[in-house]
Amino acid sequence: MSKLRACILGATGVVGQHFIRILENHPMFEVVMVTASTHSSGMEYGNATDWTVSSTVPESVEHLKVTQTKLREILQQDIDLVFSALPSSVAFDIESELACGGLPIFSNAGSHRMDNDVPILIPEINPNHLELVKEQDYGNGFIVANSNCSTSGLVFGLKPLQHFGIKSVIVSTYQAISGAGRKGVSAMDILGNVIPFISNEEKKMALETKKILGDLNDGNVKPAPFEVNASCARVPVQDGHLESIVVNLEESVEIDDITDIMNNFTGEPQSLKLPTAPTNPIVVLSESDRPQPKRDLSIKKGDLGMTVKIGRLRKQGSQLNMFLLVNNTVRGAAGASVLNAEFALAKGVFH
Repeated sequence: MSKLRACILGATGVVGQHFIRILENHPMFEVVMVTASTHSSGMEYGNATDWTVSSTVPESVEHLKVTQTKLREILQQDIDLVFSALPSSVAFDIESELACGGLPIFSNAGSHRMDNDVPILIPEINPNHLELVKEQDYGNGFIVANSNCSTSGLVFGLKPLQHFGIKSVIVSTYQAISGAGRKGVSAMDILGNVIPFISNEEKKMALETKKILGDLNDGNVKPAPFEVNASCARVPVQDGHLESIVVNLEESVEIDDITDIMNNFTGEPQSLKLPTAPTNPIVVLSESDRPQPKRDLSIKKGDLGMTVKIGRLRKQGSQLNMFLLVNNTVRGAAGASVLNAEFALAKGVFH
């Protein structure tokens, strides 16, 4: 099968760079078009981007000319699908317009996440939510969103526990500076400091988690019934969101049983052997002081950074405590969108 031709919107930013990195030599997709802001337009990609996510810009895109993120210019090209790394403030209109133009959009932006007919898709967690694209009124195009970067980890900690009945969730996050973008937090503000506020993050975590873990019936998602109480902080860590999670369960479950369930958790992407799907979506660490961003986030051979690490599992009665680590720029951003596209292609949603 010939590879599908992909366009990356917002390709010069951190998430855009991770799209480029992950799609290098991808068996299903090839990057043939990159867009960015006006000041980069016309430049070769290698000169337009301040590349930070690996040692060198991949040769396959180094000499691609950067195009403005304009509807007409994108639709004039021979494109099969779009990956969006745009800021939410500018993503809404262009993503809708491109979908109306017949293109599948796999978006990291938050603009459409809470639209009733747009799935916040995590194929291991809510694969049937892909059916929502049938409710969209974009002609041959559609939009699939991935979650907020911190939510992307939280739902992996919760999904294996739904069988035991989740009554409520309290989560405190310690979020890396890369989650704010290349220039999102000044050094003077974050160096040696913790900022106990991230705009709209706590609301997004609560709403998105309930939608992702909700039930799809008759083209509508009924949100999960439990409440999510989130407190979010920015910490002086480059990559990796660490989360302290307290789950109140309806049943008391032994830690060994929870560990086995989480370590053996898989989903449709693993059955389909999708290229970006990790063999083990969740890995429980036994060390008493793990997970740690510095020690457990490294991207090793064969691991794109899509595995969620969990540790310090403890319980008091039916209350379960854990720490969770998610790679915010990969599982929480670019890697999630690429996996969504692989899954949608495998399920025959587009060709």
